[in-house]
Amino acid sequence: MRYAFLVAWREFGENVKTKGFWIGIFIFPLMIWLSFSVGGLIEKTKSVRHYVLVDQSGELEEPIHAAMERLHQREVLAAFGKWVQKNSQESRASITAEQLEKMPAVDVEEQATKWAGDNPELLDEFLGKGGLDVVMKEVRPKLKDGAGEFTPPRQSFQEVPLPEGIDRELPPAELAEALKPYLRGERSIRVDGEEVELFAAVIVPEDIFARAVKPPMVTLPGSEKLGIQYWSVNLADEDLKDEVERAANDEFRRTEYESELGDKASVVKRVQRTHLPFAALDPKKEAGEEAVSIADKIRQWAPIGFVYLLWIAIFTIAQMLLNNTIEEKSNRIIEVLLSSVTPGELMMGKLGGIAAVGLTMIGAWIVSLVGILQLKAGQEAEIAGELLKVLKTSGLLSAFVVYFVLGYLLYAGVFLAIGSLCNTLKEAQNMMGPIMIVMIVPLMTMMFIPKEPNGTLATVLSWIPLYTPFVMMNRAAADPPVFDRVGTLILLIVTTLTVLWLSGRIFRIGILRTGQPPKFMELVRWVKAG
Repeated sequence: MRYAFLVAWREFGENVKTKGFWIGIFIFPLMIWLSFSVGGLIEKTKSVRHYVLVDQSGELEEPIHAAMERLHQREVLAAFGKWVQKNSQESRASITAEQLEKMPAVDVEEQATKWAGDNPELLDEFLGKGGLDVVMKEVRPKLKDGAGEFTPPRQSFQEVPLPEGIDRELPPAELAEALKPYLRGERSIRVDGEEVELFAAVIVPEDIFARAVKPPMVTLPGSEKLGIQYWSVNLADEDLKDEVERAANDEFRRTEYESELGDKASVVKRVQRTHLPFAALDPKKEAGEEAVSIADKIRQWAPIGFVYLLWIAIFTIAQMLLNNTIEEKSNRIIEVLLSSVTPGELMMGKLGGIAAVGLTMIGAWIVSLVGILQLKAGQEAEIAGELLKVLKTSGLLSAFVVYFVLGYLLYAGVFLAIGSLCNTLKEAQNMMGPIMIVMIVPLMTMMFIPKEPNGTLATVLSWIPLYTPFVMMNRAAADPPVFDRVGTLILLIVTTLTVLWLSGRIFRIGILRTGQPPKFMELVRWVKAG
């Protein structure tokens, strides 16, 4: 064992001196930091989207303008809420884990959007009474000293007039053709003395209400241009499109109600905006505390991050073991080492040394994760503080360490056997193809398993040892049956020991072998002969 320890120490020392190791140490916290910070940075640097609105009917221009103004005010209110939270004397970072377990899992931004959509008159009334100025006077005493002034975000979408030379009375088809060079970026429009690109164009035909689709009518394929036309090359950002479509349909329905019901239209409108209260409850909780909390939500989805981290860690460290083995074999360093130690000691030393490298890297990642969550809690990343509290109390970190060690040993045994059989990285890459196909399955299924953690797919994959570390890590928050937890763990341990034993038989003969990699039956003879 002394010689195996010396080999392990040598492997550890050689790998921690490499640039790749230190890049791996620092790249993860950098990615985590950016993931919490880049959202706010993108919002601050997001360019204003300019659009033109041509309403030839004269019926929808005002409702669309009102809808876009409400959209902006919702953005202002959301930004104001975050600003108040950041500068509040009572930071959310002071919330205890027990309080977090009882805090309802409510999406505040979603609720604010729904409220503004269901109560546009109340939003207009709020703004008419002073809006943020009134609220600011109420919250100012609760803010930290030196909080400064709140700067409202600029409008995400800004309407601009038609470019010069384009007649708004043109037929919709000709109007669209005239605007296409501006939409494609071939030409720009001048706004406040600056040249800007046109993000979108909305064209409303003159007889749009006559083209309405009413039951039992259906919209047929190819008839899209008969209605309101929304032109844009950006297919990912649909906020403007959704707002225009919602405003247009709401206005049309309002006119329909008034024409059909007269004075009763306001009653229908009020009824449409009513809703029943709805609560998500967990039957596993004690009476009186059944409401799904923020901690429950985080605990349910946090394992996905651990699965991804587990996959990266195992693949990176096992790949490091493979490369080191092939490099030493091709440079004949292996022959020098085997003159002083046995193949078994060399293999154990390599496994232990690279495992120490992996644990060091994982430890640095976890420490940096905790540190970043501490720094970010209550600031740019509102969810960071809650996530940190959940990690401290959920047991996910301990499960992660257990499955990392077993998963690493399982895959390391396979990679080490491949490394002992190959003389070059090219040969190893050919043999790694099937392994990579196997390893990609946990990534493909990690988003589906939390939705049905005890379903057939999750249960079956849990009992396949190659997938057990990833799938059981993903199921950790769902409290899988004891039989699954204990049974899959025992099977994983037995499989890992078996793979290491087989790898040792192959490593003992293959590490000194040169020439073409052996055939499968030759490997079987090696195992039997061992």
